[in-house]
Parts: sequence; structure tokens; C-alpha cells
Amino acid sequence: MFPIRDHNPSGRVPVVTYALIAANIIVFLNYYALFQNELALNRFFWDWALIPARLSTGEAWSGLATSMFLHGGILHLAGNMLFLFIFGDNVEDEMGHLGYLVFYLASGIGAGLAQYLTAPLSQVPMVGASGAIAGVMGAYLLLFPRARVDVLIILIVIFRVVTIPAWILLALWLGMQAFGGLGTPADAGGVAYWAHVGGFGVGAVLAIPVWLRRGGPAFWRRSHGLPPHPEVRYRAGRTDIPTVRRRRR
Repeated sequence: MFPIRDHNPSGRVPVVTYALIAANIIVFLNYYALFQNELALNRFFWDWALIPARLSTGEAWSGLATSMFLHGGILHLAGNMLFLFIFGDNVEDEMGHLGYLVFYLASGIGAGLAQYLTAPLSQVPMVGASGAIAGVMGAYLLLFPRARVDVLIILIVIFRVVTIPAWILLALWLGMQAFGGLGTPADAGGVAYWAHVGGFGVGAVLAIPVWLRRGGPAFWRRSHGLPPHPEVRYRAGRTDIPTVRRRRR
């Protein structure tokens, strides 16, 4: 089950989301050649990835930030950037460019710390933007729980696209991450499940002030958890009076 798009147009160009996608791709291309040399790749990840054991000795705290821009392969990168592309624009629209950038980085750092706390002596490098993107998904769930998302379902040779509410997709995703975390040793290689769970939780909590500015529960009751009409935006600090942006003729 893969999300391919949402029916939730944003009110401004998501320049930070696009910049983050570009940064991740550029960084990946700069070390892509190292995948031909396992020793060199491991050395590179030792210097720049998040390695819990090094944090425990007071080393390489910068890995909490740099690991967010590293990926373990093309499919890893592509999957993360797809999720960021689908959900990032609307969260950026609600938070503003600078606020969204701070939120994204904070979610990624929180995700890294969550994974670290589950296995502080692990020497397995952790890489990927998925913890930060999980934070974006947590915020999206809080702000647009009933936005419609197109999901590609693959059953052996059957391919079908269905449209479901965002809360179902995101709740299923979060449940799978928690289930995977409970069933996998925290210091094993593979997916950093607790980074995903931690990032999702951090993102949802950090989005609460935005949700409250929109009216909190009243925002849900008014919008039914759906995104606003693409022509309608709310004035800063006013959650009861919509203002319509008219197209210039």
C-alpha cells in the first residue's frame, strides 16, 4: 500500500519542501559512488550517520542532523521523498516557510533521539529522512485527518488505486511501525521503527499550537477534518472569518 497523492492543494508554493527534496537528492548523488565500495561507504556512514554508541560516549552529536540527509539506497531515497512531497506542502502552508523548516529539523532530531534511547549502545548507523517526514505525517494527521489520499494497492498481479481518508492511512502506517518496533531488536539493522514512531509523535505535538490557532476542536468541527477550499484561507489570528483570495483577471 503506497500513497501516491492527496487531494489537498496548498495555498502557496512549498519552497522549503522542494528545497529539502533537492538537498536530499544532491547529497545522495554526491556519495552514490561509494556504494561500489562497502568499506568506504561504512567509513562515510561512521562519520556522518547517527550511531547511538558514539552519542553515548559524547561523540558525533552532529549525526542527529546530518543523518537526516543520508539514505541507504535509491529506493530508500525515492520512498522518503514521495512521502515528503505528498504531505509536506500542506504542513508548510499552515506553519509558514521558516516555522516549517524548524519543525522539520526538530522532528528529525526527536526521531533520532527516540531511536537512540531504545538502543544507546548500538553501533548500527541510522540514516534517512523518514524520522523527520514521520513528524510531517504526524502534523498532517492532526490538521487534515479527513483529507483524501490516493493509495496504490498491489496484490500480487493486481494493481488498484483507491482513495481513503488520511487518518486511516496514517494510523495504519503508525501501527505498522509500532508493531515492527516491538517485534524487532532495537539494535538490529534494517528499519529504524522507533525513529518513525518518535518522529510521528514529536511532529504531532509540535503541530498542536498551529492546530489551536486554527481553533482546536472547533477547527475540526467546522472543517470536519477536511482541507479548506483552495481559494479560501483564514486571516492570521482569526479562525472564524474566512477571506477569499480572488484570481486576477
